[in-house]
Order: sequence, then structure tokens, then C-alpha cells
Amino acid sequence: MLVLVALVVAPLTALWAQDKPAPVVTLKVSADRADALYKAGENATFTIEALQDDKPLAEGSVVCTFSKDGWQPRPDQTLVLKDGKATLAGKLDEPGFLLLRATLGKTTTLAAVGYDPLQLKPSLPVPDDFDQFWTAQKAALAAVPSKATLTPVEAPAKGLDAFDVQVDCLGKPVSGYFGRPQNAKPKSLPAILFVHGAGVRSSTLASTQWAVRERGMLSLDINAHGIPNGKPAEFYTELTAGELKDYRSIGRQDREQCYFKGMFLRLIRAIDFLTAQPEWDGKTVIVYGSSQGGFQALAAAGLDARVTFICAGVPAGCDHTGSAANRISGWPKIVPNDAEGKPDPLALQTARYFDCVNFAARAKCKGAAVTVGFIDATCPATSVYAAYNALAIPKAIHADVAAGHTNTPGASKFMQDAAYKHVQDMK
Repeated sequence: MLVLVALVVAPLTALWAQDKPAPVVTLKVSADRADALYKAGENATFTIEALQDDKPLAEGSVVCTFSKDGWQPRPDQTLVLKDGKATLAGKLDEPGFLLLRATLGKTTTLAAVGYDPLQLKPSLPVPDDFDQFWTAQKAALAAVPSKATLTPVEAPAKGLDAFDVQVDCLGKPVSGYFGRPQNAKPKSLPAILFVHGAGVRSSTLASTQWAVRERGMLSLDINAHGIPNGKPAEFYTELTAGELKDYRSIGRQDREQCYFKGMFLRLIRAIDFLTAQPEWDGKTVIVYGSSQGGFQALAAAGLDARVTFICAGVPAGCDHTGSAANRISGWPKIVPNDAEGKPDPLALQTARYFDCVNFAARAKCKGAAVTVGFIDATCPATSVYAAYNALAIPKAIHADVAAGHTNTPGASKFMQDAAYKHVQDMK
């Protein structure tokens, strides 16, 4: 049974002694199927339970709102609790997710169920010149010599050498931390590329520890923006407020200026660097990331045939054009809608060249591991499944029915285990 819990602590009043704890109110919402999956047109029944100090709330009412995964909320419904409980039924007549928002006073919780999510299709077809566009971008990148500068840094674990690495690229360089097992033999090691979620930060040195896992790997962690690593926090704060403020919207009406073009070309150049290492085994390249990192992992799979496996946790960048099909899209929501809900036409066309749905359809790698949260308000499950369904390769998805925008411990283990298995399968 799907159960979600929200907590609120009521303020102390004159009726409560100073040493007596304020009452704790919890709100639980559960669906009538443990897997939270239904066929289009079926009713899903939600049970709402309100507790105060672990006992049924004596009286109260809950405001409930259904929506299509956060899109087009339906009119509010107010339910009067009886013995602390109430039930409510809802449904969708199409593939997607039915999201319920339940509110009691200042306490709000979410629950969602899926309707034939494996039947979700792309909201718009791929542009006719999608491949030509990206072929031209890759040709322009190839004209830039792949010059790498490696600066030794203190390794976070024994048995590996670690470096700050900067690789020339179009525009900003690839900027990351690279880990290599000590005394590695030529052509002996798989490669793994770690890519970041949204935000402005340094690359992560700790990721180089993967270099000493699974009998050795070449591990490269790159930041999303080609910026210097290891700077004081103020450096990244200033970039966030200045040059990189709202970077997700930069150039969204022009495919040549879209910010994500440079980000994706740095992915290819990072793979150029890894595959140029004499220790690379010549066959294994994994791209691993969550949220915006999942966006990049799917893009890499569609753009670079050297990628053999991807781990994409709660991926962003999925189904940018969802509003054209009357449904929600994922972060970064680069297609704004007007007051009537109509998408900006220029942004709509630009977004199609940077959509994980279209990259996924072109993936030729040997496998993909994807995670999804049913109550993810940042990268909604509707958008994730639209991209997942477009993958025509061996794939698996880990669904957390009670999770939002996060990789739960189970989801993280799912991705790590999938990466390790791929390394073993490629030996």
C-alpha cells in the first residue's frame, strides 16, 4: 500500500503548559494498490488518515486536489473526517499519473498513481533535421584539438592517482577531477563519467574513488559548466547570482544559443578524453548522473556511440514539449506558456533539439538504468516515462511510488549495481 506522511507541529498556546509538548498531527494518504499502477479508466481509491499524537483526529476536514501529475488541477474537494479517516476516488482516462494533494491546516502531503505509464508517447515528433543539427555540432567540436591539462591533486583514497583535468572544448572547457588506479596496465580499464545535477558547483573529487572499484576503472567527474574546481563557496555563489543566473533559460528561443548545447558538447569531449587514455579497455564507457545529470546521461547515449551504458536517476530534460500534448514537462521547463497555457512557439521548437525523448530514441548502448519518483514535482514521472519508453535498448526502471525528487537508498543501489554488472558483463 502506498503511504505518504506529512508532519506539522502546532504552536504552543496559553492552553498548553510550557513543559507540555504541542500536539503532533500527521496526515497519511494511501492508494488501494501497493504498486500504485492502474489501467486507463480504472478508479483509484485513496484513503486519507489524520492522526494526532498517534490517535485518530477527533474532528477536521481535508482539502483534496487531483491533477495530471501537477498539470491542470481539478476543483478542490473538501472531505470531512470520520474517526480520523476519509476516502476519495479518482481516475485518468489516458496514460499518465494522477496526483492527489491533500491538505489539513498547514499540513500537506502528496500521493500519486500511474495509469499505463509504459504507454506514454512523445509529445511531439523528432525534428526532421535533428540528426543533421547534432552532426554539425559534433563536427565543429572535432575541429578543436582535444588538449588536456592534468594537475595532480591529493587522492581521496589509497591506490589511485587523482588530477584536476581541463580539456579544451568549444566555449568553456571540460573541467573535472580524474581518477586512475596506480600501476594500471594499458587497455585494461573501463571508463565511467559522472555528471552533475542542477546548480553551480565544483566537480566532485570523491567520485574518483570509483577508480579503485570493480578491479579498477577510469573515473572522471565533471561539473556542468566548465568552471574551475575547488574554489571557495563564494566563487560559485557569485557565478550563480551573475553569469550563470537562471542558466537553464539562456538561449531557449534559439537552438544555436541554447545553454545546453555547450553542456552536451562537453560530454562528448569528456568521452574523448577518457577514450584517449592508454589504460582504457577500448570498449566500456558508462555515463552516470541524476536529475540534470540524468538529462546529460540520456543525451550522451543519444549523441555518442562510444557510450555503452547509462545510469539516469530521476532524469531532467524529458518531454520539454509536454504542454503541446496537454501534459506536464520536466525540468528545466524551458518552454514557457502564456496565460492561456499556450507554449512559446520559438522555445517549443528549440526545445525539441534538447529533449531526452529524442536522445533516448537514438541510444545504441547496451543498456540503461533509470529511476523515477511518483510524486516528483521537479522531474515529474509523466515526463520520465515518456523518455524511458523511447529507449529501444535493454533497460530497467526503479519506481519509488512514495518518493519525490530524490534517489532513495534503493534507487541509488539499483544504479550502482547496474553499473557494476555492466562492467562485469563487458569483461
